[in-house]
Amino acid sequence: MKTVERGIAVAPGYGRSLVRTTLFALAYAGACYVGRRFWLGYEVNLVWPAAGVAVVWFCAHRRAPTRRLDMLLLTVILGGMDWLTGYAPAGAVVAGFVGLIQVTIFLWLFHRWGPHLWGAGGNAPLRSPRDLWILLGAALAATVAAKSLNVLGQGSVTDGFPILVSAMSVARHMASILIIGSAGICAGAALTRLRAEGRSIADRWRDRGPASPWRVAEIAGIYALGIAGYVAVFASENHFPLAFALIGVTVLVGTRLSTPWVLAYNALVWVVALWYTVAGFGPFALIDDVVLRAAVVQLFAVMVALVGLALALGRDERRALLGALAQEKAELAAQKIELATQKAEITHHADLLAAIIDSMGDGLAVIGPDRRVTLTNPAITELFGGRAGTDWSGLCHVDGTRYAEGELAYLQALAGEDAPGVDVLVHHQGASDGRVVRVTATALPHPDGTFSTVVLFHDVTAERRHRDELTNFAGVVAHDLLNPLASVDGWTMAARDSLGDVPDHPDLDQARDDLARLARASARMRGLIDGLLSYATVREATVAPARVSLAETIADIALARTDAAVASGTPVPRFVIGELPSVQADPVLVRQLIDNLVGNAVKYTAPGVVPTLRISATQDEATVTVNIVDNGIGIPEGQHEAIFGNFYRAHVDSGYLGTGLGLAICRRIVERHGGTITATDDPGGGTRVTFTLPNGVVADRPVSRGVRRG
Repeated sequence: MKTVERGIAVAPGYGRSLVRTTLFALAYAGACYVGRRFWLGYEVNLVWPAAGVAVVWFCAHRRAPTRRLDMLLLTVILGGMDWLTGYAPAGAVVAGFVGLIQVTIFLWLFHRWGPHLWGAGGNAPLRSPRDLWILLGAALAATVAAKSLNVLGQGSVTDGFPILVSAMSVARHMASILIIGSAGICAGAALTRLRAEGRSIADRWRDRGPASPWRVAEIAGIYALGIAGYVAVFASENHFPLAFALIGVTVLVGTRLSTPWVLAYNALVWVVALWYTVAGFGPFALIDDVVLRAAVVQLFAVMVALVGLALALGRDERRALLGALAQEKAELAAQKIELATQKAEITHHADLLAAIIDSMGDGLAVIGPDRRVTLTNPAITELFGGRAGTDWSGLCHVDGTRYAEGELAYLQALAGEDAPGVDVLVHHQGASDGRVVRVTATALPHPDGTFSTVVLFHDVTAERRHRDELTNFAGVVAHDLLNPLASVDGWTMAARDSLGDVPDHPDLDQARDDLARLARASARMRGLIDGLLSYATVREATVAPARVSLAETIADIALARTDAAVASGTPVPRFVIGELPSVQADPVLVRQLIDNLVGNAVKYTAPGVVPTLRISATQDEATVTVNIVDNGIGIPEGQHEAIFGNFYRAHVDSGYLGTGLGLAICRRIVERHGGTITATDDPGGGTRVTFTLPNGVVADRPVSRGVRRG
């Protein structure tokens, strides 16, 4: 955004910079005038405050848009002041350019050595003696270089410039830069900080609060002592050589007062020493040589400023270090408390984990890469008769044969191989018979590439006994229930055959209908018994996961259904099978699951319609998702979840036979493998059944057995 003044576009930033340039130029011109007022004769000025003002000016405008104008004004003001006070025009031009060269060299060195300081690229004030030496070094180097060029330049355009006067002017410029420059840098840094915080000097003053009366009295007393001492020494007509004894007061000021008060004290001492020396009073007025007199006064001012600032900045640095140390100690204390809290939490979690492991009913062991047991729980000790971790020879196959070397599940896990759960027989001394346990091994990789193993031993003896009892029960049911049904079926067929030779009779058709109803009731009873046996077996049987090729399994089922349709004279189902991966599941249960779903899809097809099934699958790292889509009559609205319940039939009045257990068996099989099964309406008509099974990792290509692949 720009404003227009008299037809000229001026950026707001440039306008503010132009105002500051004007103010600094006036201050610089005033400093040059003051320097000329302290004229001692023989081309000697006792003081030159313009050097310090120039440093502050160009530090404040280091990145200002009016920087070139600043350089032009400094050169013109300095050269013009020298010309007005008696310099030859050529010598005045040289003096102007030498002043510009001096401030330029100072800024370059100041930025190179102290980029963190205000005016050198940063925003920090003088905070340590090191910062003071940076200021002093940049001032000394820039002044020496400028005065050397001044001697050469004045010698080439005038009758020459005395070398002793140039040497004296080095001390004069050093004192000006040290006293005025240090005060300007600290003031500029403070103002910059206030602008960044959005506060004014008045806000800062209010935030400080009133000083204590003792502190005010101390500052006033020290200043009064210093002023009285300097007045006593410099105002005396006896010219006592006691000026350097006043350094003791400077030490007191530097150790007791803050840095701003020290800066003000340095300026006050400088003014007092200069004023009385020019007036012919004080110890330095005894020096007849004006060049030497001016040099001694400036060196005295430099010494007072260095001593005071070195002590004050050293104290500030020490306080900052002590504050940082206290903060670091506080942070360390907080970290120590946090670490203690974390340690207590870790200890609590470790105790909780140990309590959980010890209370587990299953045996648990952690085996290291060297096959040494590093952790066990009481359950495994009881299971192995107190020898867990020292002797694994009691582990056998369920049939009683010993395991071969490297065949145990935990050894496979140590090698980083897949180690599915297996049933093993455990023998130990003191037990009349063995225990059957399910062993599951999980590998824990180490950064060095080796593995530890967590082995879980779950006692399945009671489960296997229950399964055996269930198998026996199924055999009894098959014998005690199905055999009478076979007798009913046989006698029904015999009666029906006998009626074939009976002469026509009014009740003959009724008898045949009754026998047909009896045959259908017997068939329903047989189907119900088969469904109950299948459901009980699926519900209680142990799942034995293995790598199962869905492609081969579905191809076998499709071929069997095709053969059955041809034999019964019904429409031959059409199968469209996509790429099918392998799954990690029980082969028998997977076959029963898919056969039930395919059978349902074929059965619930409208009359006269050729059953068409589209079977596809997708997979991720953990699961395989199988989709079976048919063109059947579909599922009534609102019954898509209910059809998986026990004895639930969706089409009771549609003439389709069934027990209502087929889909319940399917859901039980899927859930026992940790998967899900759902039924939805297919957008193209029919039903889509989706189920998931554990991924077998390696996908198999579908096997073609005369069934068309999609």
